[in-house]
Amino acid sequence: MSRTVDKVVSADGTTIAFEERGYGPVVVLVGGAFMTGAASAELAGLLAEDFTVITYDRRGRGDSGDSPAYEVRREIEDIDALVEGPGGGSAMLFGMSSGAVLALEATAHGSPVTRLALYEPPFVTDDSRPPLPTDYVEHLSELVGREAYGEAAAYFMTAAVGLPDEAVAGMRHAPFWAGMEAVARTLPYDGRIMGDTMSGRPLPVERWASVTVPVLVGSGDAGAPHMLTGARELVAAGDNFSLRVFPGEEHTIEPKNLAPALADFFGGKHAK
Repeated sequence: MSRTVDKVVSADGTTIAFEERGYGPVVVLVGGAFMTGAASAELAGLLAEDFTVITYDRRGRGDSGDSPAYEVRREIEDIDALVEGPGGGSAMLFGMSSGAVLALEATAHGSPVTRLALYEPPFVTDDSRPPLPTDYVEHLSELVGREAYGEAAAYFMTAAVGLPDEAVAGMRHAPFWAGMEAVARTLPYDGRIMGDTMSGRPLPVERWASVTVPVLVGSGDAGAPHMLTGARELVAAGDNFSLRVFPGEEHTIEPKNLAPALADFFGGKHAK
């Protein structure tokens, strides 16, 4: 199985680091908050039997560069650079969490995507949990601006994820916390991508009316209720959207349980 590490240059000149595994039709994996390309390595390895799988560090993370002023459009251009370069001109996308919304936005804005799979875009469209504070992105940006990365990560975990303060206080002593702080400067980016879709109001599905390719929306049935509610609302966007519920899964799904569903949707030869 081939495996290469390289970089591609996005439209604004930012270098985006990516890793390529396997052979076959191209699938690009788009990570969510805190995720670098390495976080998708296990899933990529499982899919690489059927596909050329591209994982990458979103801008500002890992070995990728960044630009002084952030715009969601820049991240869409990063996906375009991957699809048009190593992807060969078109690709299928899988997006996880806020990365699912980024992949959805890229497809809506005309990126050359042939199939789109999403897992638990973290929409908040009901009253099963509090909505994001109205100044969420501004407060995150203020923390990042003064390099308070630990505080930014903690604020994300409480305000966006919904964990209690005492749980996050314990996490700050865990070995993985340093890795979260290392990419916390990009948390406002995910907030910008989500926009007002975590406000507790109905999902503005017309935002993605231009998406006409087949879309698979996955959600677990054992996690936070708003995740499945949001997935169901998104599927109502069009007949090309379909829902796949994963029994017993939460927001962090086991790659071995996710990969067969993706392989089947993407048309893998070894799909079961």
